[in-house]
Amino acid sequence: MSQQKPLSGPEMDRAASVLRAGGLVAFPTETVYGLGADARNVNAVARVFAVKGRPTDHPLIVHLGDARQLAAWAHDVPLSAWRLAEAFWPGPLTLILPRLADVPDAVTGGLDTVALRVPGHPMALALLAAFGDGVAAPSANRYGRVSPTSAGDVAEELGQAVDLILDGGRCEVGIESTILDMSCDPPRLLRPGPVTASALQRVLGRPLAQTVDKDVRAPGRKPSHYAPRARVILASSDNVAQQVQAWREQDKRVGVLAPRRPADLPDDVIWLRFTGSVREQAHALYSRLREADHLGLQVLVAAMPEERELGHALCDRLRRAAGLGEGGDPMVQSRQISRSNT
Repeated sequence: MSQQKPLSGPEMDRAASVLRAGGLVAFPTETVYGLGADARNVNAVARVFAVKGRPTDHPLIVHLGDARQLAAWAHDVPLSAWRLAEAFWPGPLTLILPRLADVPDAVTGGLDTVALRVPGHPMALALLAAFGDGVAAPSANRYGRVSPTSAGDVAEELGQAVDLILDGGRCEVGIESTILDMSCDPPRLLRPGPVTASALQRVLGRPLAQTVDKDVRAPGRKPSHYAPRARVILASSDNVAQQVQAWREQDKRVGVLAPRRPADLPDDVIWLRFTGSVREQAHALYSRLREADHLGLQVLVAAMPEERELGHALCDRLRRAAGLGEGGDPMVQSRQISRSNT
C-alpha cells in the first residue's frame, strides 16, 4: 500500500506504529528507498531478509534520527567519527563503529560492529523522529537487483510484501551512501558513494586505508549487485561500437548507456541517455537500468565514466551491475566477450 508524501504528525505516527508492530515500511532517503524495520525487533529484521532474499550474514544499516543516538548503538566512538557526523549528517555517509552488546546479531550479521547513518531526507527524518529509535533499512528491492529510487520502483519490486510504502518522490542522490569503517585505524572506505574519499580525508586530516579485504562483509560489496535483468557490458567510449556489433551478431536486443549517442549506432539499438554531470548521471543510473529491463533489452553496453571523485562510486555500481565486483577491469570483460563471440 502506497501513502503519498505524508509529513503530518498523525501520518508519521501511523508509519511508526507499523514499525512498532513488527511491520515493514518502505521510505525514501536522499540516496535510495529503504525497506525499514524496527532494528531491535529480531522477527521484524528477519522479515526484511526474507522479503529481500538477502543472506542473513549480510549486515544492515541502522538509520537514526539524530547523531546523538549513536551512544545507544555504539561504544568507543572516536572524536573523528563525531567530526564526520557533524560535517556530513544528515546525509549519505554510513559509519561502521564498535557495537554495544544489546545490538541484535540479526542487524550486524554477527559482527562486533554496527553500521549507522542519519539520512538526509525530510520524510525519513520525520519517520525516525516519530519512531524514536533505530530503523534497519537496506534498499527496498530484491537482493542483488537494482536499488529503487521511487515509490513506484518499490511497489513494482516488492508489492504486497511491504506493509506501507511512503512516497517521497524520486531520490535526490540516486545511489547508496558512502560506507566508512571507523572501527579500524586508519579508517577504511568500504563502499564509495556521494561523500567522496577526498571530502572524508579533508575532515579527518589524514589518508584513508588504501586496501580493503575483499571478504569484508558490508552492504553492497558482493561482486554482482545493483544488477538489472539485462546483461551489463562495460566498455570505454571508443569500444562501445565494437561491443554493440558483437552482441547484435548474436541476435541480442542491445541498448547503449552513454553520455552521447555513438556515431553510426544502428537504428535498432536503443540509446539510453546518460547525459549531464557525474552527479546527474548518478541520479539517473538506476532509473536507466530499470528502463533497460522495461524495454526488454538483453544486453546493455555501458560506457564507463571517468573514475574520480563521485565517478568512483558510479564506476563501482556499474562494475557490480556487470558482475565484475570491486576493481574488475571492464577491458578484460570486453576482450573475453569479444573472444567468446568469434
